[in-house]
Amino acid sequence: MEQEKSAELQKEELQQEAKKMKSNKIFDAVMFGLLIGIAIYSTVKNGFGLLTFLPLLYLPIAGKNQRKSMAIEKALKDKEFK
Repeated sequence: MEQEKSAELQKEELQQEAKKMKSNKIFDAVMFGLLIGIAIYSTVKNGFGLLTFLPLLYLPIAGKNQRKSMAIEKALKDKEFK
């Protein structure tokens, strides 16, 4: 009985985390789009410079968020089959 409650609680926590990750995906997309816009504006206005490569600095952060999201989705699928 305790294991069922624990498993159900873990499943609910995973579902809540999956909802948070969905909003993180949207945030990552908006941030990356904003950084691309800044880079294009900076390149057109001042030529190549530091801000031109700004979006490349955000890629590792977005990649880490994506891997975390995929791990949560996989864990949630595993819980559904058990």
